Amino acid sequence: MLKITKFGGSSVANSAQFKKVKDIVLSDPSRRYVVVSAPGRRNSSDSKITDLLYLLDAHRQYHVDASNVFKLIKQRFMDIKNELGLKQPIEKELDAMYTNLNQMTQDEIVSRGEYFCAKLMAEYLGYAFVDAKDVIRFHLDKTINWEVTTQKLNAKCAQYEHFVFPGFYGTNSSGQIQVFSRGGGDITGSILAKCLEADEYENWTDVSGFLMADPRIVENPEQIKYITYTELRELSYMGASVLHEEAIFPVKEKNIPIHILNTNRPQDFGTYIQETKTKNHFPITGIAGKKDFVSIYIYKKHMSNEVGFIRRALSILESYNVSIEHIPSGIDSFSIVVEKKEVENSLYEILARFKAELKPDDLSIQEDLALISTVGQNMSDKPGTSGRLFSALGKENINIRMIAQSSSEINITVGVKKKDFERTIKAIYSAFVNEE
Repeated sequence: MLKITKFGGSSVANSAQFKKVKDIVLSDPSRRYVVVSAPGRRNSSDSKITDLLYLLDAHRQYHVDASNVFKLIKQRFMDIKNELGLKQPIEKELDAMYTNLNQMTQDEIVSRGEYFCAKLMAEYLGYAFVDAKDVIRFHLDKTINWEVTTQKLNAKCAQYEHFVFPGFYGTNSSGQIQVFSRGGGDITGSILAKCLEADEYENWTDVSGFLMADPRIVENPEQIKYITYTELRELSYMGASVLHEEAIFPVKEKNIPIHILNTNRPQDFGTYIQETKTKNHFPITGIAGKKDFVSIYIYKKHMSNEVGFIRRALSILESYNVSIEHIPSGIDSFSIVVEKKEVENSLYEILARFKAELKPDDLSIQEDLALISTVGQNMSDKPGTSGRLFSALGKENINIRMIAQSSSEINITVGVKKKDFERTIKAIYSAFVNEE
């Protein structure tokens, strides 16, 4: 049994969290390879180390004195080192980093949070430290060079029985450090799991997995114990964020399960993510949504006989680099739903082009739209699921402005007015969970 064990920023925020990590890692001999993020916030008024490193880089770029920011960063690491009685001479490396700041790239600077955290964690666990820059390789297009990465990773495993590995970065084809997007430590853990063909990828964070709805909207929502990669992708896209969504793809190819767990409550079951379809107690898996969408409605008589009409409309949006969320359509009309921020500075210019180039009989916009997705692979096996959802919203006098259902039948998305966002989620949750 081999587990790749990744700990997020909140799990390594201070020396007390380091102790929890050690207890977790040493309690299971299959946790041989550990990935860590940079230390996160210790409390609500605190700063993440990565945020401070981006601030340090901004000071460098604008030639502003960065000494106070550097002191904060150095002190965080020194506190962890001193409180745990570690001997790793990181202060020398930290001082050298500050001295050579102007010779470093932004990616190199912001990667140092994971780098120093992994060095301290390696000593604390009694494991080897393996630098991600010596293992993870990127192609010119910033995709992973799987062949080289796998080869180098297996060589490190042959060399060390246990090691700690910094998340978030690797090396590009020019030999320079390159980082993933924020939250990329999750991706690093997923890469190791795939390359080493692990039995499980554990992702330890500060929540006990996924919930069926946002707890700020629904009181004490049920835990999602099992979820497929596809369901997770749908929910993550609509805002249910616990795991970096790009972390799914490397392990999905080999159907390696991801287990989301809580460092502060290791006894909790958490959430298992695997493509194998599971029979959950409820007909749906979860509900998630986002606000601030715009729907552009276009009507033209005999539109269905006009070849390429929708394509021309989409080409106009493409020229403004606007991505499309949904396109509900009828015989002679269709709507294009986009995020408000995508068209904030260009909406009326786009509408003017629609009028000039498409010559519609009717053109209107619906602003302040919210989208709510109800997701579940088991929905397709339950006749009347859509009716149950719409009935629940009807009882609450919620007007549905848009309906879209995926071809795989695992997702029903409804558009409602922004003011009805919370009421819609509560009504759907009540219909499928409270009334089961």
